Amino acid sequence: MAAPMLRQCCLGRLWALTCIVRGSRHGRGAPRGSRCSGKRGQSSVALQHLTTAQKPRKGEHEWAAVVGLEIHAQISSNSKLFSGSQVLFAAPPNSLVSFFDASLPGTLPVLNRRCVEAAVMTGLALNCHINKKSLFDRKHYFYADLPAGYQITQQRLPIAVNGSLTYSVCAGTKRNQVINKTVRIKQIQLEQDSGKSLHDDLRAQTLIDLNRAGVGLLEVVLEPDMSCGEEAATAVRELQLILQALGTSQANMADYEIQRQIRELENGGEILNETRSFDYKLGCTVPMRDKEGKQDYRFIPEPNLPPLLLYDSASLPAGTDPQQVINIDQIREQLPELPSATREKLIQQYGMLPEQSLTLLNEVGLLEFFQNVIKETRAEPKKVTSWVLNIFLGFLKQQNLAVSESPVTPSALAELLNLLDRKAISSAAAKQVFQELWRSEGKTPAQIMSEKQLELMQDREALERLCQATLEEHPQVVMDVKKGNPRAINKLIGLVRKVTLSRADPTVIKEILEKQLSS
Repeated sequence: MAAPMLRQCCLGRLWALTCIVRGSRHGRGAPRGSRCSGKRGQSSVALQHLTTAQKPRKGEHEWAAVVGLEIHAQISSNSKLFSGSQVLFAAPPNSLVSFFDASLPGTLPVLNRRCVEAAVMTGLALNCHINKKSLFDRKHYFYADLPAGYQITQQRLPIAVNGSLTYSVCAGTKRNQVINKTVRIKQIQLEQDSGKSLHDDLRAQTLIDLNRAGVGLLEVVLEPDMSCGEEAATAVRELQLILQALGTSQANMADYEIQRQIRELENGGEILNETRSFDYKLGCTVPMRDKEGKQDYRFIPEPNLPPLLLYDSASLPAGTDPQQVINIDQIREQLPELPSATREKLIQQYGMLPEQSLTLLNEVGLLEFFQNVIKETRAEPKKVTSWVLNIFLGFLKQQNLAVSESPVTPSALAELLNLLDRKAISSAAAKQVFQELWRSEGKTPAQIMSEKQLELMQDREALERLCQATLEEHPQVVMDVKKGNPRAINKLIGLVRKVTLSRADPTVIKEILEKQLSS
């Protein structure tokens, strides 16, 4: 689930795909519960192939996924975890590399305060216990883009443990039932990133860029408490929103892997224990390296870093320089509003349904768009919610556009809703105006309404004449109304609206028709 975009974050995972056959389960392949840890823009997948002795045929069995996640999120910081080198995306290769990043002899790590604060903030937001004493370790492995031959991480005693992440999934045939679920968080630890290997198959060579070497990462380890790709995607999205609300990571992530594994198994293949990377151009994962053998990282205590000591208000020594220590309670007081609180506020303030508040936050930029429309319109919040989630978002989905790419601005939609609010235009005509707004940038809703002659009819006498003419032209429908057919009156309303080019208020039309039918 949620394979990583290069540089911004990294995801390792524990997935067990289970084949259920007449209530029995038979296993082979990787040992149950095995786990591999990935690095940087890569995903490590420890998988279990549980099936019958015979090769499964496509569609013959159901596959049940057991999903745990190890997420490496790049910390939003101006400098690296243990050096003063700048962190900047797309800088020229090897232009942001300090002597320590290149692992020159005699260089020593200096811990970045911002990265520690980010880890504490994230731990508090995820209901973790913050360890007042945590330790750093060396994790050894040998790749060309890791000049020291080891990463500095927190293997024995991480900065935060025993947390939880609550997320909401929509269920039911209409996706209008919101179910809250919780996944346990084993730990959060600080870790430095490695460099980047660029493989040139054409020239049969590999180039190394160490700009990313030493960038600070948050590794968030989620227990395998999730049972499907949708749950995992929703949990990752909730974590993404939390990290972005805190400002601790940009948290750009993508999703792909479970369906690939199901296709592989149903076509008679086997899932290998391997490290895979997400190719954002191809939109899929690709194999990186074999992970069949048990990894011996030869963890040892980091000799150049003392224990990381944190304090709360009760344990803070008197006369301590605030710049030299980190106060957990002070960080807790400065936590911003989290997504769960934002959703509850939307429900209370605007009378939204829970599933509506979920959609507003889950779509990037949609909440800001909604809030900007609210600021500029007199329309009721429920009306704004309906238009943003149904009309506006529907157009975005059809065109496969992000909110930031929309040709309709919040101001334009607010003006259109104001026209509706003061009954200058009908709801059907307003949708026509919206379509024109989507196609014709630069025009205002009022201009489009005037050009297309979509103003709401204000001449009641003219509308009464049109209604009377419609009754006379459709005597059979009139008979159906008098016989008690409830759909007949709606048909008459539709006929009048067609004549008026949707410029008449359906409520007024119904009122006039009922009066004329009863006379």
